[in-house]
Amino acid sequence: MNAHEGADKKILRGIPVSPGIIIGKAHLVDRSRVKIFYQYLVDEKQADRERERFREAIEKTEQQLIKLKDRMPEHIKEHGFIIDSHLMILQDGMLTEATEEHILNEKINAEWALKKSLNNIRQMFGEIDDEYIRNRLFDVENVTERILRNLSGEEQESLAEIANRVIIVAHELSPCDTTEMNVGKIMGFITDVGGRTSHTAIMAQALEIPAVVGLETATKQIEDGDLLIVDGTSGEVIINPNDSDIIAYQEKQFLHERYKSSIAKTSHLPAETLDGHRIAVKANIEFLEEVAAVRDHGGEGIGLYRTEFLYLRSKGLPSEEELFEDYKEVAEIMAPDPVTIRTLDLGGDKFASDLSVSKEMNPALGLRAIRFCLKEPEIFRQQLRAILRASAYGNIQLMFPMISGVQEILDAKKILDQVRQELDERQVPYDPHMKVGIMIEIPSAVAMAEVLAQHVDFFSIGTNDLIQYALAIDRVNEHVAYMYQPFHPAILRMIRAAVQAAHDAGISVALCGEMAGDPLCTVILLGLGIEEFSMNPRSIPVIKKVVRSLSLKEAKSDLKKVLQMTTAKAVRDYLTERMGVVLAELGITEHLATSQMDS
Repeated sequence: MNAHEGADKKILRGIPVSPGIIIGKAHLVDRSRVKIFYQYLVDEKQADRERERFREAIEKTEQQLIKLKDRMPEHIKEHGFIIDSHLMILQDGMLTEATEEHILNEKINAEWALKKSLNNIRQMFGEIDDEYIRNRLFDVENVTERILRNLSGEEQESLAEIANRVIIVAHELSPCDTTEMNVGKIMGFITDVGGRTSHTAIMAQALEIPAVVGLETATKQIEDGDLLIVDGTSGEVIINPNDSDIIAYQEKQFLHERYKSSIAKTSHLPAETLDGHRIAVKANIEFLEEVAAVRDHGGEGIGLYRTEFLYLRSKGLPSEEELFEDYKEVAEIMAPDPVTIRTLDLGGDKFASDLSVSKEMNPALGLRAIRFCLKEPEIFRQQLRAILRASAYGNIQLMFPMISGVQEILDAKKILDQVRQELDERQVPYDPHMKVGIMIEIPSAVAMAEVLAQHVDFFSIGTNDLIQYALAIDRVNEHVAYMYQPFHPAILRMIRAAVQAAHDAGISVALCGEMAGDPLCTVILLGLGIEEFSMNPRSIPVIKKVVRSLSLKEAKSDLKKVLQMTTAKAVRDYLTERMGVVLAELGITEHLATSQMDS
């Protein structure tokens, strides 16, 4: 990001991952990688010893992780699944078995072999387009680093031992680092690297401490003891602020705390407009353990349950029972509210299994999601059986991703009917009335929406991919990411077309992309006729409060004006002015700032 200097003061801008404002002294933490200065060949006998040394390091790492999980404070124990994911990485053949094979076959020392395994994993993850999945590489690297430290005997500073109230500054932090943080001493943290969907970000949110990541050069520009202001909402970090900065941010601190208090009091109220129009506000989740956050933040169901994690966590495919137990528990906890489960949205390039899948030039446009499932029907059948069986225990809806035309729906529903018949023959209970819907996230699906609507019970518009595909923008490519425009007139017209097709067919329509959780978009989405918003659980209270401050009549009037505009800038400027007044009256201007920065 960038830095601006004025006297001793510097301003850095990064990625905000946990809201709030803190003012305090910097404490630099060295989390530099273990350097391997010795890469050497060994003989047969030494290779066996190296393998044993590697296995001992794995065992020690496992014990350390288990101890960390056991020591997690009660209020963040629900996030123990993050440590579990690190334990799973230890059992992953791509890391452990591959390392042992390098040792025995190439006759090299354990450290060198482990680095080779990590480099192979990096290469595979580097080809993945999805930000969330790509961020799992951080977890693999963190686990590898812990193993290397146990191999080398190097110790690193424990954050649990920090005695003064400080702001942690590090190149990167692992989720394990965050579990050791004493929030009575550690006010928040900033890092050079990291992303919004990293496990470290999730832990910062669970601890409710401000955090900014992706600052790139923070550790080079900040010295131990420097006074810092960290704004976890805007992503701004001020190094050695002046008196006026401190006074201004102390006022922002006060307003943020007041805002948090007011939001908590109203999060469970319905999302009903001033003129009585009710919409459902639901959550997008990745893990079973996030369900508690959905309830805590006033979610009225789960609008998108991404099911990829169980497929990514180990070398083998998950069993039907593993899938069933996971889906069943989510359904039971959320009942009677609905849980919309999206079928596998991965390609064979994205998880390690015994599948033989050729390498693709552009996986985002290749064999993934429904295409992959139809090509690998046994994997698809297994997941469908698990979902159907779980539907007997709650209100489950099924959703197919990346639908581009009618034939994919017909083929998918044919397999679904075959699975239903199997369960009938075995007298296995399931909900025979379970709703089946599709994601609208490809331009061809928008063009065919009128026809597609005749074959399903609901649409869910996935704006993240729709924007990317419609505008031909790779939003993780820094050279064109600025062109990723949720307010592009073409996108708004596409959403309108999909909604109209759904309403004409008498089916419901939801929106589960990032636009749903952006307060700037709320008035337009209401005007477009979206009946259900699904978002990150933490965004739910804000969006519900914004909905309650608007009227449907006004929203439709705003939509008419917006649809006459021809540039994304004109739309954004209009909405910034329109919603800026609303958000200011609600005392949540910080969310407006975040929206402006993100877009």
